Amino acid sequence: MIVEWCKQIFKYKLLMFSGTFIILIAVIAIFAPYFAPHDPNLTRLELRLQGPSKDFLLGTDHQGRDILSRLIYGARVSMGSSILVVVVTMIISIVIGTFSGYKGGRIDYIFMRFCDIIMAFPGLVLILAFIGIMGPGLFNLILAMILIQWVSYARIIRGMVMSYKEQQFVSAARMLGSSNFKIIIRHLLPGIIPQIAVLASLDMGTILLHIAGFSFLGLGIQPPTPEWGAMLNDSRQFLRSHPSLMFYPGMMIFVIVMSFNLLGDALRDLMEQK
Repeated sequence: MIVEWCKQIFKYKLLMFSGTFIILIAVIAIFAPYFAPHDPNLTRLELRLQGPSKDFLLGTDHQGRDILSRLIYGARVSMGSSILVVVVTMIISIVIGTFSGYKGGRIDYIFMRFCDIIMAFPGLVLILAFIGIMGPGLFNLILAMILIQWVSYARIIRGMVMSYKEQQFVSAARMLGSSNFKIIIRHLLPGIIPQIAVLASLDMGTILLHIAGFSFLGLGIQPPTPEWGAMLNDSRQFLRSHPSLMFYPGMMIFVIVMSFNLLGDALRDLMEQK
């Protein structure tokens, strides 16, 4: 009993810690102009590659820009774009997966065969092909990831809906004259959305890593806009002489991804107990 109680406390603490940290970083990113001590794009070559000081708490980069300010503004792009990808992806997946799973028949067959075609190719290869056609940039990267990511979620949601719609409470609602729309809204989605939230929180870190990775390759956000992956790319040539230039954005990516993973694991454990 004591062991189980300790496990419960640990899971809740893990959930609260990771969730609080993510919210804190999100608030700092939203109100970046109030937290950033300097303009993140202000170039001062006479102050380039300075170490931490009173004016520049984390030092300056190779163009004399304040690293701390760029990290704060970079959180807007890195976290904001990741959240946008996940939210839009989930909306599309819920609509298509629910409709396909509930209706079944030819509509379900057409949607699932389309998903099979998309999933037959590696997702990263399709994203690279899309960016190669449309050109590099954050908007094209986000659009490419949304167009590829929704497929796997739609299949998962479709399976959930097909399982739920055979339950007795759905049959009872149908016998009482409830419309299909009302059954989906009142009976199916409340059971699906919590599980989808767990999947989304677990995938947030992966999405953020992909966005940072493509920006590191020069295919995502373009200079001089601050973004953690792009900051890593800008600092490559100074890895030996000034490793802190790569350490700070790399550590931010690591900490945020770890926080999302811990949050997803805690949510999943709590869901399994219900």
